[in-house]
Amino acid sequence: MDQSVQESSSAQPQKKCSACSAKSSPEGSKTSGNEKSENKGTCGLKSLPFVYVLGQVEARFPNRSIEKEFVQIIERSKSTNFEHQQAFYSVLSQPENRYLARKLSWILTMEGVPIYILLPTGPEDLVVLLEAIRPPACPLDRQVVVGRKGPVAPPEMCGLEVPMVLVDHLYSFEYSNFVKSIHPEPTADEKFKAAAVEMFQRMMQIADNTGSADKHRALNYLAACYPPIYAMAAEKFERNFSLTSAEAHPSRLSDSRRIVSVVFSFTDRENGIAEKYFVRVDVTEEFPFIVTNMAPYYDR
Repeated sequence: MDQSVQESSSAQPQKKCSACSAKSSPEGSKTSGNEKSENKGTCGLKSLPFVYVLGQVEARFPNRSIEKEFVQIIERSKSTNFEHQQAFYSVLSQPENRYLARKLSWILTMEGVPIYILLPTGPEDLVVLLEAIRPPACPLDRQVVVGRKGPVAPPEMCGLEVPMVLVDHLYSFEYSNFVKSIHPEPTADEKFKAAAVEMFQRMMQIADNTGSADKHRALNYLAACYPPIYAMAAEKFERNFSLTSAEAHPSRLSDSRRIVSVVFSFTDRENGIAEKYFVRVDVTEEFPFIVTNMAPYYDR
């Protein structure tokens, strides 16, 4: 079961619920200062569990009217390939078309399955979301979303009954940067490239979760932000070892803080002998951080 973390009003200023705005003002009309004040903290979004998740961002039309408006823009630009992702990004990123971008529903998917509706928490987030739908240079690229998980969206919002997430941070996790982190030289042999793809895919499988449980937030944080695990995997690969598992469980050090121990197992491909290493991650608040760097792990 996902664990909730209470945020006090003194720790972080309350932000207006985008879901409320979408429902109370479907045409995106501006509200007065009093209306903004009254809407703050509604819909039970004052205290939410945290999310740290990897996936791919998609923009969808919430209704037929917005979709038709997009088609008309494409027709005026004399582009026939309006279903292509590049055209979709090119049109919406133009300043004169931002009015349409503000009307879209932003969806985080995993293996093509919608898992969250993303709600921007400020006007600058729209630029970040638009960059997130830019056609990826590599199909292995992912987007990392850090935020707070709200209730399931109403069906009329965009036709999907999945939880909403208030986005506090969103950034790209690119495969090319991952390769550079473990092999800085510009060239690499085919054997290394194949190993890098395998390693990356294994880490993405480890991060194949909704990112709301403490153990999943710790795993996802390490997959996206902890290069030493990749350096260790590359080193083990040279010794004929493969990364075979990653297990997360509450640390015995947990007391007033929520600390997760993540144990990585590397297995010799010839004799099956395993070597284990662990990292401790603090997931008490929204942004996880390392408590203990990678060290050998011994079964107790």
